[in-house]
Amino acid sequence: MVGTLLFIAVLLFVLVVLPTYLWWRLVRATTVPGRTRRWLTALTVVVVLIPLTAGGLDRVVPEDAVTPLSWIAYSVVGVLLYLFLALLVLEPVRLGLRGWTRRPIPQPAPAPGAGVAEREPETVPSGARSRSGSEDAPARPDGQSHAHRDRPENGRVVDPSRRLFLARSMATTAGVVALGTTGAGTYFANSAPVVQRVPITLRGLDPAFDGFRIVTFSDGHLSETYGGRRFERLVEIVNAQRPDVVAVVGDLVDGEVDDLRDDVAPLSDLVSEQGVYFVTGNHEYFVDTRAWLRHLPTLGVEVLRNQRVPLRRGTATFDLAGIDDRTAAASGVPGHGADLDAALDGRDDNTPVVLLAHQPVQVAQAAAAGVDLQLSGHTHGGQLWPFDYVVSLEQPVVEGLSRYGDTQIYVTRGAGYWGPPMRVGARPEVTVVELRSPRT
Repeated sequence: MVGTLLFIAVLLFVLVVLPTYLWWRLVRATTVPGRTRRWLTALTVVVVLIPLTAGGLDRVVPEDAVTPLSWIAYSVVGVLLYLFLALLVLEPVRLGLRGWTRRPIPQPAPAPGAGVAEREPETVPSGARSRSGSEDAPARPDGQSHAHRDRPENGRVVDPSRRLFLARSMATTAGVVALGTTGAGTYFANSAPVVQRVPITLRGLDPAFDGFRIVTFSDGHLSETYGGRRFERLVEIVNAQRPDVVAVVGDLVDGEVDDLRDDVAPLSDLVSEQGVYFVTGNHEYFVDTRAWLRHLPTLGVEVLRNQRVPLRRGTATFDLAGIDDRTAAASGVPGHGADLDAALDGRDDNTPVVLLAHQPVQVAQAAAAGVDLQLSGHTHGGQLWPFDYVVSLEQPVVEGLSRYGDTQIYVTRGAGYWGPPMRVGARPEVTVVELRSPRT
């Protein structure tokens, strides 16, 4: 329910609030009525429509043009978002300078020989009186209503030139901030993932597993804008950690097998002592899920669908379990749906269990079932600050290590990105979970 409401709120924001507010502050407030305003209004409409049509680009443009056009479209989304935020932050400054945009009402010079007492000061400047319905009322240079905006307040009236200067200054400042922020975000999103080493003590873990490394990543979102050398580099970073197990916790792809076959191929180069495991994320259900689940095993990746496998060192063991994404049951794919009971059925309660589940919100059920540790992704760590606060409305953990009852949960920030090819305040990440036994 919360997810649906958030989706509706985001849709209304993108389609209504964002373009209206940006037009108001960047076009209407900074121009006078005329050709320039009309052209900028049309440009605003075009710019807003670009990201809305991005999803269908591959069906209307040549194949070799899809990638650059997708980059442009999704980058526009990021710039528009940070323009909005920058202007919003500047609103108190604009309101605080409203007094500066007004000037004293000029007084007419006295007639020669007239005394001070003989002057009759006018209440409004010459030529600025508003005569409702009169065709010869002079036009305001900023296009505002005379009756409403030039009404004297405390002996002062609006100075149109000052108001335009303030609006243009605010717009320029917001533009510089937005471009700087999104430029840095683009650099970080496409740079090498940082490696987070997280020691986690599991109750009941045999000392033989002390130092056991589960290298996990999520949210690769292989697509027109992410893949190629960047994904090869990700695999190299994972291998460099000398993993005992590799866990890919969902949202690996944003496209069909035929389109991403070359991009996903580096998975076959992963080297791990005890295997590479994968669980579905919600984005795997936006494409041909079954085709991907057939293809991944050909690359040496074992898919855990409401299953568990025992991991061993000598005679010691613990369980690694994996469940479908929480959206699987509603996806229409026959037989899919998160089923933790099936994954844990028949296990020894004295054996620790680590659960792979794409969405952190699935930890509530995991805690009720006695899971020791859940590894998740999905949130991207917020990806674009301050949207991590929005994510926290739906997910109990946005990033990092936390605890839900007796169950520990680690949420990785993800390796790729979705939508805008940028990350602000949430670097891409590969996580090395180093298991610790309480008996060492």
